[in-house]
Amino acid sequence: MAPNGTLRSGTEHKCMGIVEEAREKSEARRNKPQPWIVRKLAVFITIAIIAYTWYVYVGRMCVPMIRQDAGALGSRGLGITFLVVFCILGLMMIWAYEKIVFTSPGLAKDHVHKSHAPPTRGMQTWWDTESEADLAQAQFQASQNPPPPPPPSETKRSKGGSRADPKRQPSQNGHPLAPSDDENVGVTDTLPPVAAARAKATARHVSPQDQSYIQPLPGTVNAQKPMMYTRAPSKTPILLPEYRYCQRDGFQKPYRAHHCRACGTCVLKYDHHCPWVGHCIGARNHRFFLIFVFWAVLFCAWAFATLVGLNAHASLVRPNFNIDGQMIAIIVLSGFFLVFTTALLVTHVVLICSNMSTVEELGVRRMREREKRVLGRLHAWWQFRRRRETVKQWDAEWGRIGKEGHMWWLGSARKNWEATMGDKAWMWFLPIGKSPDDGLSYVVNPRFDAEGRWLPRNEWPAELR
Repeated sequence: MAPNGTLRSGTEHKCMGIVEEAREKSEARRNKPQPWIVRKLAVFITIAIIAYTWYVYVGRMCVPMIRQDAGALGSRGLGITFLVVFCILGLMMIWAYEKIVFTSPGLAKDHVHKSHAPPTRGMQTWWDTESEADLAQAQFQASQNPPPPPPPSETKRSKGGSRADPKRQPSQNGHPLAPSDDENVGVTDTLPPVAAARAKATARHVSPQDQSYIQPLPGTVNAQKPMMYTRAPSKTPILLPEYRYCQRDGFQKPYRAHHCRACGTCVLKYDHHCPWVGHCIGARNHRFFLIFVFWAVLFCAWAFATLVGLNAHASLVRPNFNIDGQMIAIIVLSGFFLVFTTALLVTHVVLICSNMSTVEELGVRRMREREKRVLGRLHAWWQFRRRRETVKQWDAEWGRIGKEGHMWWLGSARKNWEATMGDKAWMWFLPIGKSPDDGLSYVVNPRFDAEGRWLPRNEWPAELR
């Protein structure tokens, strides 16, 4: 019979194999695109909602008004006017919806070829700016508090009276380590990420009133505070090939392309996956998406306002008036989608005027949140004026977050808008032609270096400072 240790080892290996197999299956399910029917289900629901709205508004409100049936909510002329406006807005919305549903956002696989993963240059700085600030804090505190000199090792003795070999120290579990000439062997705090974490856990909290001990970083020309007290943009070179390589698709993504898990492929200038249109919003259909949302806002607003107005007036002038239950359903639906589409319209107008996708806006939001945390370290919550002055100083040093500090900012809201919506006014409202954005040709903001790092103002081109 095998020893207990062998049985235990075999059982452990079997359990580890089961766990690894389950993990691989879970990862495969996550990377597998959604079935076609799942992605398109909301499209059929949307079509059904639009058809039902037409039936109730036209068949149960406008037609009785035109025929002057008993119980009609208004005159014949009012019914014709409401019907014409409703049909114009509805047809424009349906036209834009058809355009967005049948227009691809642009797929990266149609423009790039499969390739091997590029080699990485050293350790990839995948941590965010807050971690980089922690690392800088650890380096700063180490420079201010140098470690004490190591004790002499020639006369060290153990409890038993024998000398301890400095090249062969016992580890924590009692097993000796291999001899080494490196005095830092086994000392995890010599690793920068571990040192940063330890520094973060043991650092003395600095009150906003007591910051006199903060000194300039050693070796810098200009006096400056540690990164945890500055804006400190990320130093990750995101434009390098190793940062733009998609492991799932096996190729180097074009600028601003991202992988969509629902569709299972990389999308050019990926904005978001929209279930209401059955696919992603990207470079080549973002313009049609905004046009659809614009007409949807007008359509929902008209249906909601007229239905509520006519039924409210009828309830005041008719003592025994009973509102149609199906009109109540359309009032609820149109009110809900009015709020939803209005929020979408405002959000995407702001994003397009900043030449920013939803994914890129999330990065800007993270940087703003980090900036709030830094301001909280520097000033108390009631010191609004000092906070504003600090932000002005940072803007003077770096530029504004989301504008000069956005890699794809073109210099003005008008240029950003025209890059997506076109330079003709009719292109902003009519779903005709193609998008001016091909998803492949983008100019990097000259306030960034060739590898995608935000430069301070004194390193910008002279004409931009």
